[in-house]
Formats: sequence, C-alpha cells, structure tokens
Amino acid sequence: MTVKLINGYEVVIGFETHAQLATNSKIFSRASTAFGAAPNTQACAVDLALPGTLPVMNRKAVECAIKLGLSLGSTIAPRSIFARKNYFYPDLPKGYQISQFEIPVVQGGEVSFYVGDQLKTVRLVRAHLEEDAGKSVHDEFPAESGIDLNRAGTPLLEIVTEPDIRSTEEAVAYAKELHKIVTWIGICDGNMQEGSFRCDANVSVRKPGQPLGTRREIKNLNSFRNMQIAIDYEILWQIEQLEDGHKIQQATVLFNPDTGETRAMRTKEDAADYRYFPDPDLPPLVVAPEWVERVKAEMPELPRAMAARFVQQYGLPEYDATTLTQSQAMAAYFEDAAKACGAPKLASNWVMGEISRRLNNEEIGMDAVKVGSQQLGALIRRIGDGTISNNAAKQVFEALWSGEGSDVDAVIEAKGLKQMNDTGALEKIIDEVIAANPANVEQYKAGKDKAFNALVGQVMKASKGKANPGQVNELLKAKLA
Repeated sequence: MTVKLINGYEVVIGFETHAQLATNSKIFSRASTAFGAAPNTQACAVDLALPGTLPVMNRKAVECAIKLGLSLGSTIAPRSIFARKNYFYPDLPKGYQISQFEIPVVQGGEVSFYVGDQLKTVRLVRAHLEEDAGKSVHDEFPAESGIDLNRAGTPLLEIVTEPDIRSTEEAVAYAKELHKIVTWIGICDGNMQEGSFRCDANVSVRKPGQPLGTRREIKNLNSFRNMQIAIDYEILWQIEQLEDGHKIQQATVLFNPDTGETRAMRTKEDAADYRYFPDPDLPPLVVAPEWVERVKAEMPELPRAMAARFVQQYGLPEYDATTLTQSQAMAAYFEDAAKACGAPKLASNWVMGEISRRLNNEEIGMDAVKVGSQQLGALIRRIGDGTISNNAAKQVFEALWSGEGSDVDAVIEAKGLKQMNDTGALEKIIDEVIAANPANVEQYKAGKDKAFNALVGQVMKASKGKANPGQVNELLKAKLA
C-alpha cells in the first residue's frame, strides 16, 4: 500500500478508546451509573475506597469484555488480574485507579474498515477493564472549581491499538467502525457527548524508514469532527516543530474546539510512573470456556458478516451492504423492506436515498422513521408492477411520511396517481400527438433522438403524467417505424 506523506513526513497514529459499559451499576459497587444525576449523589463508600469497604466485580462488565473480544477475533484470557494504577489527581478519590496491566482480559484482535474503496485493518494490542475517575468541574462565574464523583467507579473497557493508522481519514474511519461495533453488540451506548465513548489519539510523525517519532496523546476527543480537526492540527504542528529544529516532547495534550488547536496539558507519564501493583482486594478474574461459549451463542450477527451476507444473498454492491449495516436498526429495516417488495436493490436505493435524506434533514434516527419498512416495500411493489411512476412514488412517499395516509394503495387512489396502462387509450393520445407535431416526427425519422424525447414529453403532458413511460416509448416507436 502506498504510504501517504505530508510535507515528506509519514504520520503514525495509535488509539486508546474508553467505552463506558452498558451496566446499571458500577464496576465494583452497586451504585448507579445513570447519567445526569446531581453531583456526588452516585458515589458510594466502595467507589471512594472508605475504610472497611471491598470491591466486588460486576459480572455484566466482564460479559461486555467477552463480547468485544469475540467480535474482534481477540483472545479471551482465561485468567486476568487487576492492578492499582497510582497517581494523584483531585478527581481520583482513592489515589489510585483499579485497572488491568500485565494480564488484560482481552488480548489481540483487529478492526477492519473501508477508507473509500480500500480495506484497512488495524491490529489491537489489548482491551482491559478498569474504573473511571470522577470529573473536575470549572465554573467561570463565580470563578471556582469543584469535583463531581458520580463517574468514579463507572465500568470502562479501554481498547488499545497498535500504531497502524497512517492518516487522519483512517483514524476517523477506525473510530467510527469501533463505535459501530460496540453499539451493535450492545456493550456501550456510544454517546460521545456524555462521555460514553471517548477517544485518545497518539500522534507522531517521522521520515519514511526512520524509527517511530515521539508521540503526543490528544485526550478525550468527543466527536468525529473534532477528532479530524485535532489530529490534522497536531500533525502540522509536529512537522513545523521538527522543521524548525525543535524536538517533540512526549506529552498529553487537549484539543480546544473553539480555536481548532491542541495545547500541552502535562508531560506524558510512562507505565513505570504509575507504580502498578496487583490489587490485593481483588482475586484473579477467571473466565471459564463455558462462559465464553454461552456469550458467543447469544451474540448478534456482526456487521461485517451481515454485509457479506447482503452481498451474497441480495446481490448488493459492497458499498450498499456496508452502508446498510451502519446500524442494526437500518439493516433490519432494509431486510424487511427487501423481503416485502422482492427487489433488494430498489429497497437499498430508497433506504440509502430518500429514507436517509429525511432522517438527516430532521436529525432523527431509525427508531423515529416515519415510513415503515412494510410501507416502503408496498410502495416499491407498486413501482415494479407499473401501478405508479417513480415521480408518483415520491408523492406517495411524501404523503406517508407526513402522515396523510398509511396505506400505499389508498394514497395512490386518493391522489389519482395510478399510471395509465390502457393500450387503447394510450394509442389514441399518441396518435393525437403525432398528428399535432409533424416537425418532430420528421426530425426523428431523420435521425434526431431529441425529437423523439420531445414527442414522449408531449404524450406525458397530454396524459397528465399518468402514462407509463416505458409503454409510451414502446408504442411510439412502433407507430413511427
């Protein structure tokens, strides 16, 4: 694969993604994980590590980790251990974070995705379970800061890649694919604004063939748009520094969406700085093979496998299949519509076209779609059997979407949109058009195709748009032969 260079430099990116797991309670306590509660109302004694409390592992959090590992072709460690990651920060009430270090529960694996029409695969190092910290809250008026510990102890899965990504486009595509997978298998709600899916990008640059450059970690990228802007800025900043003769210092940086710039927050710590040691209060996490098999049996069909099936079963292009499997809801909607109409490619065109356009315009999801899959299937059937034209179908769709009607045939009848398929009636109109347009007839016979199109237009006008265009073309050509 050709390596993309920017001003003679190769970009190297790795990702660390924190996915908040879809559990009702925290990873080591029974405190709620619900979003939006009043500050410090969901931090219990266990989350704060008060004397006399002991952490207890959340079984569902482990199942979420197993699901991810199965989805990404990873190894599920039969025995993994928890460690204490020691650092001092105001929003870390214990003075340490319980995480996994030497033996994570998910090891290896890969994420594959398309960048344009090119398939790209990013290798994973690991995915490990850990607890979240609290949150520092800064108010401008009055100028004061506070600590909200509601998030402390919230279960996270940190997913770490190898430095396999070579462009901003690949970085965003990887993040979108991972986001799709964790939401598809139901282990994370994927809400980036609420912090449920947070990406840290490790960015460095180097001359081709040189060792890896010094990386800077952009923390907590909370939208794909911000991710692209932040990484682009960081790449150009690092290249400019190197070209000016400066060295890059390993650091943690923050992105300011208002300025579009990154700025260093602190020098980046290495593993040794955290003084990891096994957590004495938590026994090793043992995942039996039977447990893995049971979770595997309950897993949904994965997006890449479903896309491959759509290509094989429905004859769809790879692009269509990939687009339709962006979410389970869209994939299910398409399949229902395709089965209802018997024309998978037409169903795909409508879902990717009119349905998606309406959803985007109204900023709603598939759960709020206003035309049901069975309705769309019935509409496509009426196009296929010649009852209505494509233009009329759009009018029927508009009526269904706006709630003017719910039954396709009733809407067609009420709006008088049924195509004229009566050969005798069509021939009469065509004869009248031919008689009224001798010049166009002569031009067509002289080999000018535009004249034929003009005659078709006249027939459609005379029929008030109700004539079947295919039938009009066929009859008109026969009469002019």
